Amino acid sequence: MSDIIIELKHVNIYQGNNLILQDVNLSVNTGEFVYLVGKTGTGKSSLLKTLYGELPLKEGEGSIAGYNLKTLDWKKLPYLRRHLGVVFQDFQLLTDRNVNDNLKFVLRATGWTDEKLMNNKIEDVLDKVGLKAKGFKMPYELSGGEQQRVDMARALLNSPKVILADEPTGNLDPETSDEIMNLLFDIAKDSEAAVIMATHDYLVVQKYPARMIRTEKGRVSEISTISME
Repeated sequence: MSDIIIELKHVNIYQGNNLILQDVNLSVNTGEFVYLVGKTGTGKSSLLKTLYGELPLKEGEGSIAGYNLKTLDWKKLPYLRRHLGVVFQDFQLLTDRNVNDNLKFVLRATGWTDEKLMNNKIEDVLDKVGLKAKGFKMPYELSGGEQQRVDMARALLNSPKVILADEPTGNLDPETSDEIMNLLFDIAKDSEAAVIMATHDYLVVQKYPARMIRTEKGRVSEISTISME
């Protein structure tokens, strides 16, 4: 039986004082790939931010990677985030430093100190995303697809138990989107990390079927897994 890595029970999610999603019940197993689908503005990002600890969990019960989201505070947050990989739509790379230094910045921020170990880890994650020779490039020298790969490499640095991906193909052309999706599925399979990917791109969902949950009208609901022949 698979281990549950994410569990939410009767959770209400707020942005400030505004109730965004109510009575959210969700469980995700280790190694599972889950799509979070729904129109823009229906709460997908708010749900991810709650799992990432950016939005506090005020009502209901929740846990991720062994951490209680209800009792999470600023002291525990860095420890939780060492177990999570977050992939953004807009990459959020530091523009004033090259790829290697972008990744080293994250390692230092999460407690790494040994220079040799950091360099080995950076080489390893860049190899996994197919960018082994691009470590000395500046972000502006990379294509959109390559920048997204750097973002994914950054998410893999601490061997996460969970990867949260917020519209990772949103700014990419179809061919590059295919490359990123194949990479995400490979990572989930190889590392047994659970992946929750927010998207409103149903073409991607149809091409790479997996379990789906939907945000709609303030609720989160399960949808049957689809397979388009």
